[in-house]
Amino acid sequence: MKIIGCDYHPSFQQIAMLDTETGEVTERRLYHGNGEAQRFYESLSGPVLVGVESSGNMLWFERLLARLKQELWIGDAAAIHWQNPRKQQLTDKRDAQHLLDLLVEKRFPRIWVPSVEERDLRQLLKHRHTLVQMRTRVKNQLQHIALNQGLQKKSKLWSREGQEWLKKLELAAWTQRRRDDLLQMLEDLDRQVKQMNREAEKAAAARKDAQLLMSHPGVGPILALATVLTLGDVSRFQCGRQVASYIGLVPTEMSSGQHRWLGSITKQGNSFMRFLLVQAGLSAARGDAELGRVYKRLVQKKHHGVAKVEVARKLLVRLYWMLRTQKQYPEVVRMQGSLSHPVAAAKADRLSGRPASRPEPQDQKPKKEKRKQQK
Repeated sequence: MKIIGCDYHPSFQQIAMLDTETGEVTERRLYHGNGEAQRFYESLSGPVLVGVESSGNMLWFERLLARLKQELWIGDAAAIHWQNPRKQQLTDKRDAQHLLDLLVEKRFPRIWVPSVEERDLRQLLKHRHTLVQMRTRVKNQLQHIALNQGLQKKSKLWSREGQEWLKKLELAAWTQRRRDDLLQMLEDLDRQVKQMNREAEKAAAARKDAQLLMSHPGVGPILALATVLTLGDVSRFQCGRQVASYIGLVPTEMSSGQHRWLGSITKQGNSFMRFLLVQAGLSAARGDAELGRVYKRLVQKKHHGVAKVEVARKLLVRLYWMLRTQKQYPEVVRMQGSLSHPVAAAKADRLSGRPASRPEPQDQKPKKEKRKQQK
């Protein structure tokens, strides 16, 4: 068997290869442009294991190893660097050797990687998100032109009457050219976004897990599909807190002794997923009474930004348990992040008339009788 530690770069890769049969270690630099790397991996015989840090722009490399039936492990870049005891600045050769050592010693921090088809489906959501951002910038520029003419239409500017009013404005030559170009861009972007929405709805309808998540108020095909593609196999998470940490919706912590300090959220993970959860959290709070109470309480106590993030975290934990238990929204209404407490409760329990944080009432004696017994 051949074990390869690969320090991948866009134009080349530095490798350190160990042949377990002979014990020989080989170090080479393979360039991508001239096909040297492809010829090298094609020349290898027998089982091959390649370890590489997580990075972008290496889809062709993954497809090459998959075609050659060679195993590829992708590791957590931060965890790989933490395990390196050297304090000096690392070189490509040292990085490749470090990756090889982790593979040989079975300490390689392998991460879950979605399939090629799932990553291609992610591009649909990202492309739609990019188009929506471009459309927002175009709308902001058109609002600026309207404000300069003394009228503030706000959202009415995008109605049919507002568009006709905007087209009839008497403007200077270059301002008129800018308005006409922006209106044409807005029309094209609207058409493309609608097309992406239809494709996303088709993709969500083809996935049973996405349809399950859409039973929750405020969760549409975009968020449902993004959740399924981002979390993947939910059995790799033990509780909701791990899921929230995976997405980056847990607070940073600096604690020592009895002092505990919690800061803003870590923002480690998929930023696109956090954006969707925060946007959908407000809709979910309007459709679910429990999330609505959480939002109103934190708005009055702290800030609306903190309230939106908390609702987004609770919504994410709910979606996780819906996937794990394969139960729809009416059956799963309250989630706990601790393994020592039930993670799902029936709706009848929530309607029992007692707060969820209080235990079941037990046979308690009146206070007067207790005082008499103590005396």
